[in-house]
Amino acid sequence: MSLFDDDFYSTKVSKRASRESKKGDFAFPYKSKERKWSNVRIAFVSSITSAVAATLLFGAVFGDGGGIGNGGGAVATAGSVQAVDPLERPIQASAKVRPAVVSVINQQMYALGIGNGKPLPEGSEGKGTLRQAGVGSGVIISKKDGKAIIITNYHVIDQAQAVKVVLMDGETREASIVGKDQITDLAVLEIDAKGIDVVAEIGDSSALRPAEYIIAIGNPLGLGESVTTGSVSKTKQIVPVSLNQDGVYDWEQEVIQIDASINQGNSGGPLIDLNGRVVGINSMKIADLGVEGIGFAIPINLAMPIVESLIKLGHVPRPYLGVYTMDLEQYWEQQGFEDAYGDAGEEDLLPDAEAPEEESDDVIEGTVPKLNLPDDIYDGVIVLEAVGPAQEAGLLFNDVIVKLDGQAVSSTMGLRKYLYGSKKIGDEIEISYYRDGKLKVAKFKLGEKEDEE
Repeated sequence: MSLFDDDFYSTKVSKRASRESKKGDFAFPYKSKERKWSNVRIAFVSSITSAVAATLLFGAVFGDGGGIGNGGGAVATAGSVQAVDPLERPIQASAKVRPAVVSVINQQMYALGIGNGKPLPEGSEGKGTLRQAGVGSGVIISKKDGKAIIITNYHVIDQAQAVKVVLMDGETREASIVGKDQITDLAVLEIDAKGIDVVAEIGDSSALRPAEYIIAIGNPLGLGESVTTGSVSKTKQIVPVSLNQDGVYDWEQEVIQIDASINQGNSGGPLIDLNGRVVGINSMKIADLGVEGIGFAIPINLAMPIVESLIKLGHVPRPYLGVYTMDLEQYWEQQGFEDAYGDAGEEDLLPDAEAPEEESDDVIEGTVPKLNLPDDIYDGVIVLEAVGPAQEAGLLFNDVIVKLDGQAVSSTMGLRKYLYGSKKIGDEIEISYYRDGKLKVAKFKLGEKEDEE
C-alpha cells in the first residue's frame, strides 16, 4: 500500500493511472503530458489555419481587381497579376487603349514662298499649299460600315481645310470631318477602318472620385504618342471659356479637373481609368505663371450624347435666337476708356461676344453709337445684328436685351445658358429690351441653327 495518496509518488500503478495511460494511446500525437501546453499549441495551430483560410477567401473574392461594371476582366493581359501587383494596372490599362489613340493633323492653306506666314482664308484653294497648322490627338471609339469613328476636340480641327490622322504604327490616313460643335469643344472624324482592330471602351465618368488614379494619353507638342499619369483633383469643375478666343468669356464648360500633365497636342486624347476605359476627353489646361498641375477633360458622360448627335446629324440641334451681341458691361468699359483717352478707334474696339459672319457697317466703322438707356440699367446685352427669328420679330441693331421670359440677363453667357438649358427648338420666348430709352417686349418662336460656323 502506498504511503501517500498521490499516485505520482506511488511505485504501484493504480487502476486510474492505467486507464489514463490507455486513453493517452489515442490522444493527439504531439500532445504534452501537461494539458495546459496542449491547449496553447492547439489554439496556435487553429489561429494559423484561420488566418490562411481568411487570406484565401479574400483573394478569391477580390483577386480579379475588378472595379465598377466589368472591371479588370476587360483587360485581356491582366489576369491574376492585376490583383497581386497593383503597379501593373496602369501599364495594362494604357496598353489596352493605346492602339486606339491617334494623332490628328490640322492642315490649312498657306501662301507659297519661304516662311510659314499666316493661313490663307477659306476658299483659297489653288492659291497656296497645304501645310500643318496644328496637331492634336483623338481616340477611336467604334467601327461601322468599314469606317472608324474618332473623337477629338473642336479646336484641334477648327479652320482645317484638310485633316490627317496618324495611327500608332505611324501610318497616315486621310480623315473627313463628320461633325463638330464649338460649344462643347467636340468633333467627330472618320477614317478607313482597314487594319484597325482595337477600339476604346467607353467608361462612366460619373463614377470617378477625387484622388482616383487616371491616365492621359495623347501627342504632346507633336512629339508622338505619350502617356502621363495623375489623379482626379475635382470630379466637377465649371470653367469659363472664350468661344471666339477673344478674351471674352461667353460660355461655361463642365470638366474634370486633373493633375496629369496636359500640353499642347494632348487635346482630344483620352483620359482613362485603371480599367482601361475612357472617362474623359483631354481638352485644356491653365497655363500661367505659378500654375502647376491643373488640366481639364470633358466628362465622357457629357461628351457621348454630343458625339452621337454629330454622327447622326453632323451638328448639335439647339434653339436659335438670331442675335449677335456684345455685353453691356463691355460697352461701359469702352465708354470709360474713351472718356479717359479719347476715341479708341477701330483697333481698340472691344470684340463682340459672338462675331457675325458679316458685321453691320456701324460696327465696322468704329464704336457702338451712344446708347440711350435709363440711369439704372447697367446689365444686359447689346444687339449688334439681328437675323432669323429675332429679325423677323423686329429686333434691331443697338437694342439692349435685359430680360428673357421675365428673367434678367446680364451677358451673352447668361443668354446662352438660358437658351440651351431652359428652351427647346420651337419654344416661344419673350424678350424685354430697350430701344431709344423705352422698354419694349417681343414674343416669337425660337428657330434652329444647324451650323456653329
